[in-house]
Amino acid sequence: MKKIGIFIKVFIYTIIFSGLLVGATGVLFSTQIMAYYSGQQLREISGAFKQLIDRTPPGTADITELANQFHNRNQSFQFYITDTDNNIVYMTPGNESGNFDDFDTSSGKSDLLVYLYGGYSLHVVKDDIFSLRYGNLIERVLVMLSAMLAVCVIGAYIFARQITKPIKILTDNTSKMANLEEVPPAPERKDELGTLARDIHSMYEKLKETISKLEDEILRERELEETQRYFFSAASHELKTPIAATSVLLEGMLENVGDYKDHPKYLRECVKMMDTQSKTISEILEIVSLNDGKIVPVPEKLDIRQAVVDLLPDFQTLSEVNGQRIVMDIPAGQTCLADPKMLKKALSNIILNAVQNTPQGSEIRIWTVYATDQYRLCVLNSGARIDEAILPKLFDPFYRVEQARSRKNGRSGLGLTIVRKTLEAMNIDFTLKNTSDGVLFWMNLSKV
Repeated sequence: MKKIGIFIKVFIYTIIFSGLLVGATGVLFSTQIMAYYSGQQLREISGAFKQLIDRTPPGTADITELANQFHNRNQSFQFYITDTDNNIVYMTPGNESGNFDDFDTSSGKSDLLVYLYGGYSLHVVKDDIFSLRYGNLIERVLVMLSAMLAVCVIGAYIFARQITKPIKILTDNTSKMANLEEVPPAPERKDELGTLARDIHSMYEKLKETISKLEDEILRERELEETQRYFFSAASHELKTPIAATSVLLEGMLENVGDYKDHPKYLRECVKMMDTQSKTISEILEIVSLNDGKIVPVPEKLDIRQAVVDLLPDFQTLSEVNGQRIVMDIPAGQTCLADPKMLKKALSNIILNAVQNTPQGSEIRIWTVYATDQYRLCVLNSGARIDEAILPKLFDPFYRVEQARSRKNGRSGLGLTIVRKTLEAMNIDFTLKNTSDGVLFWMNLSKV
């Protein structure tokens, strides 16, 4: 069965209520209305008859003649006239047979009685009383009731539409909200429906925002799980290879096979590989701690120039071997808000990466760019260039541009990964990109 809408219900209830109200009003005032209308009829009849008398010269008035004239002008009803002795002196044509049995002429009463001059009285025939008194009244009442009914119907329609339209809009919007479709804000209203619409829309916006956050969180968790799987897979591979190589060396020494009889030489190789593995494991643990939020930044006021100056001696020898020059152009007095240990750790990996990847004889430039509320610390590998497709991968764990040579040079492939995790933990923006002068790395440090 089809559900009846709220518009039809409100419309029908309003019409019924209006009809009952109009009917009750009519019943309540019907007696007063009929009494008023009867008096009005008496006054009209009396006035019409007296006009005839007034137009007749004094002393010449003939009641019969006047009655004929009155009947000629008012043929819609039958009447008769009596004298002071209650004798009939005139009756309208058609009633000459004296068919007035229904009237009590002895008492001088009838349903409609008008007293005339000289003791004469005008009586309306009983059969015409209803038509005379209430005929026009009923017609007018029917017209008035029809007009009132039409007004009630129109008013009920407008009322029902005004009440149900915002409810219908709200219903349609909530249906769309249930399907997470886009819903525009409801039109501004200052009543309870407007408040309800605003509250529902506000709740819907908060729900969408919550769902969006949950989706982002789920996506982030999936990406994190995928990153962790890749990280541990790569870590397993990185640790397995040198361990296997160390095992081969140890087995060869135990068996005194060939060159492996030179135990001191190959023991030093084993110690060297174990040192490298120890460093790699420490870097892995550091990355895991950064991922888990176990390393919490403690920002302090830090002199940028001094922080860089403290790090440069560690790379001076390596840069000289490569024929490189490290040029620093950081004015004194520039201070930022950052965790000193974490920032120096990130800077150390950045400068090391620059020394390792800058062509021989080229220049490594370190400088700052002043902005309104921050300093941009820049490190440029002059003359270097990285394939654009490779740039995003450089921050992945264990990624090396040249796998064999990088492993031989003792590069773990975790340096830029640690840089990214450290700067993200401190909420520092950074970028690595190619420029016309070389490969540029920059980070934004909050000014103190």
